[in-house]
Amino acid sequence: MRIGILGGTFNPIHIGHLILAEEAYHKLKLDKLIFVPTFAPPHKAAEAIIEPKHRLKMVKIAIEDNPAFDISTIEVDAKKKSYSIDTLKEFRSKFGEDSQLFFITGSDSLKDLFSWKDVNDIFKISKFVVASRPGYPFKEVPKEVETVVITPIEVSSEDIRRRLKEGRSVRYLVPDKVRQYISEYDLYK
Repeated sequence: MRIGILGGTFNPIHIGHLILAEEAYHKLKLDKLIFVPTFAPPHKAAEAIIEPKHRLKMVKIAIEDNPAFDISTIEVDAKKKSYSIDTLKEFRSKFGEDSQLFFITGSDSLKDLFSWKDVNDIFKISKFVVASRPGYPFKEVPKEVETVVITPIEVSSEDIRRRLKEGRSVRYLVPDKVRQYISEYDLYK
């Protein structure tokens, strides 16, 4: 099996994440793509991150109509800082040596890549795939990294949070059910 793993804070999940996932799924000829929301990402400040239960629920409702997509609670269930190497080892154990793992991240991650915990082991366990992201061109791509060009959609979770805090609309930036969930639980105010 060819399994894509798309980790992230998803704070909140938005159409950019979903387009990236859909295009990576097809371009990499994956059998399944698994979203892995983090509990506490090591490279981000925790103060702006809402509770994991809300981020998990938003991912679930955003992908519920796509049978190729799945969600893993492995990092949230661990209740500690999430490191990609640990998650990949768990997936390797779960899916076995016969499965090919594709660890997918955005091109904005390239600049910090070699600060990641055990990055060389990540390259050994999985095919490391960097997807294009507006404003972050492919620069100095290591030989271990495969790139995939994604339709450029200039949207970010940070911008969505700012809009919500300002009382502005996020319609069409997030799936409608996610927008309703954010409103129902009064998130990001």
